[in-house]
Amino acid sequence: MAKEKSVYVCTECGGTSPKWLGKCPSCGAWNTLIEQAASPAAAGGGQNRFGTQFAALAGASDLAVLSEIEASDVARTPTGLDELDRVLGGGIVAGGVTLIGGDPGIGKSTLLLQAVDALQNAGQIALYVTGEESGAQVAMRARRLGLERSQVQVMAEIQLEKILATLDANRPAIAVIDSIQTVYSDQLTSAPGSVAQVRECAAHLTRFAKASGTAVVLVGHVTKEGALAGPRVLEHMVDTVLYFEGDTHSSFRLVRAIKNRFGAVNEIGVFAMTERGLRGVANPSAIFLSQHSEPVPGSVVLVTLEGTRPMLVEIQALVDDGGPSPRRLSVGLERDRLAMLLAVLHRHAGVACMDQDVFVNAVGGVRITEPAADLAVMLAIASSLRGKPLPKGFIAFGEVGLAGEVRPAPRGQERLKEAAKLGFSVAIVPKANAPKKGAIEGLTIHAVERIEQALDAVRSLD
Repeated sequence: MAKEKSVYVCTECGGTSPKWLGKCPSCGAWNTLIEQAASPAAAGGGQNRFGTQFAALAGASDLAVLSEIEASDVARTPTGLDELDRVLGGGIVAGGVTLIGGDPGIGKSTLLLQAVDALQNAGQIALYVTGEESGAQVAMRARRLGLERSQVQVMAEIQLEKILATLDANRPAIAVIDSIQTVYSDQLTSAPGSVAQVRECAAHLTRFAKASGTAVVLVGHVTKEGALAGPRVLEHMVDTVLYFEGDTHSSFRLVRAIKNRFGAVNEIGVFAMTERGLRGVANPSAIFLSQHSEPVPGSVVLVTLEGTRPMLVEIQALVDDGGPSPRRLSVGLERDRLAMLLAVLHRHAGVACMDQDVFVNAVGGVRITEPAADLAVMLAIASSLRGKPLPKGFIAFGEVGLAGEVRPAPRGQERLKEAAKLGFSVAIVPKANAPKKGAIEGLTIHAVERIEQALDAVRSLD
């Protein structure tokens, strides 16, 4: 089979070159030329020189008025793993393409093997394409997971054309490609894992999924910074992007949805790694709370929101005498925001930590990105500096501005109800988040408008 010609296209200006060059001849940018398949008809003109690479990934349709198009919910097939279904928005969608990435050894293959086995047992044809392991290695993992009688079809292959031929012949309900970085196409001369190969293979697999109705799951590698490896356009091609997070030394894993065309984004699923594979954690708040028998200084429970799920996380702070250059270190929270909160604490509440080392940690390895953690972080720092613990059953949340004001957090009522359900009795929250109609049973709420009011409320609880 003769290989098609390829061209090298500049990612900056779109200029082309018949061979690779370090510097783009059109715009002068360095190291921007990447290989792409060229259509045989491109030389004759009249067609896009990129051939089918940028053809529509979704099926074409006739011109229609938006208000006349029938909008109906897409049908979903549950995977059998409740936490994974939560992140996906209810289950897999026919023709949907999902990209899942995570650190090596985090459990991506384990999770997907459990999911496809559950779908196979539910009567859905499942195909697992492995490019990094042999069929025997996949079978060994299945036996460790207790899936000795699994009827999932396994294919050890990395050539795109053979994979597509097998998918077309079998038409499975779901196909897992583990991983997209190992797949290569004969149409390109570059090595598997290169930008051109990843983009070309992902485009063909996406186009097949849309045309056939097979749900395709692509496993992606991540860089040392934690981002998905390969071209950024890979995340734009697919329907859903999931990140598998967690410390490999911990038994808990988080699956987070970054993009989802069929459901809510920023949803998380919590799993525990066991000897028999990954098991969903129904009450994740329990794993992120400490097991102190008595309250300790510097510990505050935060009610954070992950997607639609309120979750309780313990924030710990340690303030200690520092040297000439005090350290500011945060784990699970933004370091720059910590520096800003310390400045606000000093200016508006008179709590100075200029000559102190300040360490802040979110227990359990969870990452907190929402600003509603500000109030809890500041109260934890003040508690550690004073050396006095906050009362038992205490929770807090709220965003703090540079002027010292405490701003409301979204969906405050749900956060308070979650805390009351788990037995918490005292809360300091923004005034705008205080219940408007009636009190929440068992929960004493102190509504504040400024950070100094919050610290005064804490001192009154001593």
